[in-house]
Amino acid sequence: MPEFILNFDRHLFYFINHDLTNPFFDVVMPYLRNPKFWIPLYIFIIGFCLWRYRKTGAIIIIMLATTAGFADFTSASIIKYNVKRLRPCRDPIVSTTDIARVPCGTGYSFPSTHATDHFAMAIFMCMLFGKKWRWIWFWAILWAGLISFAQVYVGVHFPVDVICGAIYGSLVGVLFAYLFKKIQPAF
Repeated sequence: MPEFILNFDRHLFYFINHDLTNPFFDVVMPYLRNPKFWIPLYIFIIGFCLWRYRKTGAIIIIMLATTAGFADFTSASIIKYNVKRLRPCRDPIVSTTDIARVPCGTGYSFPSTHATDHFAMAIFMCMLFGKKWRWIWFWAILWAGLISFAQVYVGVHFPVDVICGAIYGSLVGVLFAYLFKKIQPAF
């Protein structure tokens, strides 16, 4: 990565991790990045799809899970393994000033798998339901964006990790939405 991007990334990380520090974020952000916190939302999505769309709803749920699984696997097992970017808490320059609000985490930093997975699911749902309910775009992107922002705030990812994860996840979401529409053209 070019040096000027690395420096900008470190400065932006410092701004989010330090300058935006406040008691509200300190409490809320660790929860937002915790998958268990979102279980009620996942249950709602599953229940809604099955109740509203029956058999097609089951296919939606399977495709949504496949979208998240594909995004997760490729991000965590292929891209991170090949890029090998250190997390902020392990970066020799940043780790001296990093405010770690959660444990550092294992593995590498680029891209953020949280951002990849959640943007993949958000865009998949937007592509499926966005014409019928336009408001879903706002809420789905806000949901994925808050989870991504929390990754930087708690100190486990750099902003570029999250941005690239969001872009890659969005592409995966679009791909699987098109696959779904091929399987279910009448939807």
